[in-house]
Amino acid sequence: MRWNLRLTAANKGIWKASELQRSLAEHGLVISAGKMSGLWSGQPVSLKLEDLDVICVVLGCEIGDLLIPEPQKVIRPGEENVTQTAVGAAGPVPAVVPKRRDGRSLPPA
Repeated sequence: MRWNLRLTAANKGIWKASELQRSLAEHGLVISAGKMSGLWSGQPVSLKLEDLDVICVVLGCEIGDLLIPEPQKVIRPGEENVTQTAVGAAGPVPAVVPKRRDGRSLPPA
């Protein structure tokens, strides 16, 4: 699944995470700045279904606007070798991820 909150919010005229955070709080969903940052700029690790309901109400959207299925990413048994060894097929190029010297993670791109 691909998390599509930022684009869905932009389509509703909400361009900043703080704007959405305020609107969610007005509807009873108080989210910390850290969790809001994760929802806005990344893909949430976990999210309550009740929270999704509030987000959908605030944005006037359906759950399908926030969660985009990506069935092509599902690896089925026996297919991992078939897709990698297909004649003339170039596999995905692994991304180079820079790392900080102090061991902390970098912000999402």
